[in-house]
Amino acid sequence: MDISYDYYKTFYYVARYHSFSAAAAALLCGQPNVTKAIGNLEAQLGCPLFYRTSRGASLTPEGEQLYAHISAACAHIAQGEAELLSHRALETGIVSIGATETALNGLLIPAIEKFHRDHPQVKLRIFSYTTAQASLALKNGEVDFCLMTTPLEEHAYFRSTPVREYREILCAGGQYRFLSEKTQDLSILEAYPVVAMGRNTKTYAFHSQFLLSRVGRWQPDIEVSSADQLLPMVRRGLGIGFIPEFFLTEALASGDIQKIPLKEGMPPRQICLVEEKSRRLSFAAGGLAAAIAEFHPL
Repeated sequence: MDISYDYYKTFYYVARYHSFSAAAAALLCGQPNVTKAIGNLEAQLGCPLFYRTSRGASLTPEGEQLYAHISAACAHIAQGEAELLSHRALETGIVSIGATETALNGLLIPAIEKFHRDHPQVKLRIFSYTTAQASLALKNGEVDFCLMTTPLEEHAYFRSTPVREYREILCAGGQYRFLSEKTQDLSILEAYPVVAMGRNTKTYAFHSQFLLSRVGRWQPDIEVSSADQLLPMVRRGLGIGFIPEFFLTEALASGDIQKIPLKEGMPPRQICLVEEKSRRLSFAAGGLAAAIAEFHPL
């Protein structure tokens, strides 16, 4: 039976307030419209739903039976509306984020600090991935979006938005501190031990592409699997190495390591927010993505 939802909504308010006039006020319409809607509903259902008296309206047995269902349906609708409004206001929700290590430390952690303070009810799930793992997790729908560093491979189903630019600084510690005393040429990478990311990483590929055209050899003496291993290696004098600038704040301030000034430094890299084109972000995920983009606007 094709009966207008508006009729049932009107019925719900008349039954709730026991009054046609009170229902009209709640629905912001005239009482004749309420009377007409109830009349049409009773005609289509083939039974009276209210007893009309001078003191108001009370439900007939058929009306009581119908109200048990309609009141439950209206309660579910109201709950659904409230949940959507809560999500829209970022008062609830769950966001899953994948991030490569450099992106995690260079952008995500400081960005979510403010977001979590402003929206403490939004639950965050953060996964640390390699670039390949992050791409697969995003493709499989395991995360809402990812933060990854360039260079990135082109994917027809991904959309990449740069959100922060950073540089990698050549640094020295221990017995190689003296290299910071004057501007150096990139050729020192052939003369002194080098600590670098492993050859299975995008960082190694990025460095190789740039450095092999400028120095005769790019064969690091020590290769590590994660960026946070670079700093302690360099600090202890196991070699010199390129380290993302945001890892260096405390070490430079304490004098544990020094920057090696170069005639030509490494080109800048970017941290990108990567989404799947066909998937629309939830209110919570979209809010966090916007907060990240605003945290370090390019």
